[in-house]
Amino acid sequence: QVNFVVCQLFALLAAIWFRTYLHSSKTSPFIRHVVATLLGLYLALFCFGWYALHFVIQSGISYYIMIIIGVENMHKYCFVFALGYLTVCQITRVYIFDYGQYSADFSGPMMIITQKITSLAFEIHDGMFRKNEDLTPSQRCLAVRRMPSLLEYLSYNCNFMGILAGPLCSYKDYITFIEGRSYQLQQSEANGKEETKYEQTDPSPNIAVAQKLLICGLSLLFHMTITKTLPVDYNIDDNFRATASWPVRFFYLYVSLMAARPKYYFAWTLADAINNAAGFGFRGYDKNGGTRWDLISNLRIQQIEFSTSFKMFLDNWNIQTALWLKRVCYERATFSPTIQTFILSAIWHGVYPGYYLTFLTGVLMTLAARAIRNNIRHYFVESPAAKLCYDIITWMATQVAISYTVVPFVLLSVKPSFTFYSSCYFCLHIASILVLLVFPLKRTQKGNKKHESIQPVWSKKLEEENLLQKNSYSTTNNSFNQKQEITCRYQALKQ
Repeated sequence: QVNFVVCQLFALLAAIWFRTYLHSSKTSPFIRHVVATLLGLYLALFCFGWYALHFVIQSGISYYIMIIIGVENMHKYCFVFALGYLTVCQITRVYIFDYGQYSADFSGPMMIITQKITSLAFEIHDGMFRKNEDLTPSQRCLAVRRMPSLLEYLSYNCNFMGILAGPLCSYKDYITFIEGRSYQLQQSEANGKEETKYEQTDPSPNIAVAQKLLICGLSLLFHMTITKTLPVDYNIDDNFRATASWPVRFFYLYVSLMAARPKYYFAWTLADAINNAAGFGFRGYDKNGGTRWDLISNLRIQQIEFSTSFKMFLDNWNIQTALWLKRVCYERATFSPTIQTFILSAIWHGVYPGYYLTFLTGVLMTLAARAIRNNIRHYFVESPAAKLCYDIITWMATQVAISYTVVPFVLLSVKPSFTFYSSCYFCLHIASILVLLVFPLKRTQKGNKKHESIQPVWSKKLEEENLLQKNSYSTTNNSFNQKQEITCRYQALKQ
C-alpha cells in the first residue's frame, strides 16, 4: 500500500513534467506514447515486481488475438481471454497467496487493463465491421475506424497515468490527448440548442488538480482517524447483535459502511488528479465559461452521500466501470440485461464469495427500487412538502439498502456474510421479493417519462450542472470532421 501511494505521487509529478516538457505542441505523438508506456511499466515493476509482466502478457496476447481473428469475432475472443486471464490471476492470488488481504496487488491494475482490452475490442468491431446504421448513438461515437498500432495499444493499456488505479477512458479520447489535436467545444442548453462555441486553448488544470488533491487529503485523514474506529465486522459481533436494538444496529451499519468509502475516494480522486495534471480529462466549459475537468472522473461524492435511489448511488460510484458494464454488457445483452450485468461485475471484481453475494443481492435491490420508484413516486411529487418527505425517506432507505447489500463485499467470506444476513432475518431480501411480487416492474411509457423529469430536491442543482457538463465534448475520430463528432458525442450522452 505504501508502494502504491508513493508510485501515485511519483506519477503526479511525472504528469506535471509530461504536460510541461512533452506537450503535444513540442513533442511528437510517438515520443509521448513511448514515454507514457515506459513510465507506466516502470511504476508497475516498482510497485508489483515481476508480477507486472502479467500486464504486458495480457495486453500482448489480446493484441495478437485482434490481429489474427479479425474484426468480425475478435471482440468475443478478446472478452473471453482477458476476463479469463484476469480470473485465473485472481484465483491464484486469493486462494494460493493471501486470502483476505486488502494490500494492493497486481490484479487491481489488471482489472483496469481488462476493461480497456474489452472496450477497445468492441469499439473496433463496431467501427470496422458493423454497419453504421446498426449502431446506437453512443456506439457510433466511440467506434474506432482503424486498427491501433502495437505501441498505441500498449500506451493505452499501460500508460503511467492510469496503470495503477485507472480510471478507464475511451481509446479515442486517449489518442486525441496524446496527439494533441485541437477541437471545438460547444455550450448547449438542455434542449440541445447551440448557444456559444469555444476553440480550445489548452486550459490549465491547476485549480482542478489542487481541488482534487484537497479531497484526497481529507479522505485520507478520515480513513486514518475514523475508519479504524468503525470496523464493518463489528456488525457481526455476538455481543453487539445480542444487546443492541434494531435502530442502533442499522445506524451503525450505515456509519460503518460510510466510513469504509473514503479509501476509495482517495484512490480514485488521486488517479483523476494525475490524469488532469498531464492535461487529460478536460470535458468542456460550464455556463459561466469555467473549465470542467471530469471527463474520466470515477465518482461524485456529494451525489453518492445524498443519493435518493439505488440507481443514483450506482450511477455516481465507480462511474467509468458502470459505463464499461453498460457498453460491453447491458446494451448488448439479449435477455435479462440487469442480471447479466451484475454477474459480469461480480466476475470482474474477483473470486471472493462475498462479491457474488453482494451483486446477487444488488440485482434484487435494483429491481425492487425500480418497481417502487415507478409505482409510488408520482403520488408524492405534486406537493413540495410531500416531495421533500419522500426524498428524505428514500435517502434513508437507499443508504441502509446500500450498506446492507455491500456488507459481504467487505467481509469477503460466506460464513460471516450469512451470519450478518441471518441476524437481520434476511429482511431486505424478503422485502425486495415482496415488492417485486406486488408491484409491476414497468409502467406506461408516458408515466415513465413523467417520472424521469422530476428531480430530487437537494440534487436538482447538481443534476442541472450535470446537464451542462454533458453538453461539451471533444472530437476523437480521425475519420470525421469536428462538427460531426461534437454532434455525435452530444446526442450519445444525452441519450
